[in-house]
Amino acid sequence: MRKASVAGSFYPANCSEIETHITYFNEVLDKNIEEKDRKLFELKPKALIVPHAGWVYSGFTANFVYRMTKNYENKRVILIGPSHKIAYEGASICLENEYESPCKNLKIDIEYSEILKEKFNLINLPTAHAEHSTEVQVPFIAHYIKDVELVEIVYSDYSPAKLSEIINFLLGDEKNLVVISSDLSHYYDKKTAMALDYNCIQAVHDLDEKLLDKCEACGKIGIGAIIKSAEDLNLTPLIVDYRTSADASGDENQVVGYMSAIFV
Repeated sequence: MRKASVAGSFYPANCSEIETHITYFNEVLDKNIEEKDRKLFELKPKALIVPHAGWVYSGFTANFVYRMTKNYENKRVILIGPSHKIAYEGASICLENEYESPCKNLKIDIEYSEILKEKFNLINLPTAHAEHSTEVQVPFIAHYIKDVELVEIVYSDYSPAKLSEIINFLLGDEKNLVVISSDLSHYYDKKTAMALDYNCIQAVHDLDEKLLDKCEACGKIGIGAIIKSAEDLNLTPLIVDYRTSADASGDENQVVGYMSAIFV
């Protein structure tokens, strides 16, 4: 079992509370979305960029893109996120059988994970997987996608180019949905944060890896990798939502930035 490590802190530990949160996110979205943007929900993205802070801050932004996956069935979701607790060389893949989550435990595709481990010389470092960047995504996935299986990759000292090779392979299988987890700038005042985050957003929008030099994001390796893969595979990026923690907290002195995007 890949045990849940941040249930009750980053997101609710109770299933009914998770469903209440998702219902609320969708009610706010339906109330505020422009009619022309409702066509987004007809798209079937091949990859997502999502934030990974506590749901009270970034849950709306993440839910926006996860709602686009609700029509998927029999999908495999590959969660790719940065390690926050420990540093190591490489990228670790989870080799447990199940992923613990409040509403239902999800199956981990062990056979496919073993293939990826061997093909791309990944490691298996169990302590790396007590990681919130990937875990906070799982209740959304369990809610929206039926019969889903998971693969979890947590990277530390790893190159965007190597990670892009993995993503290119993953996106060769129509069953796969790739989820890149990253928050943006941390603990600047809101004006400074938005200026820094603009570089990240523009880099994704323009598929311009050079702009990432001016981007501050804990998952910048993952963002760089999906930009390169989008170029290789002729995918089109769409920025879906951007906001900061100030939208939830009201504190504009030290904010964290959150972006969600899709690739179709």
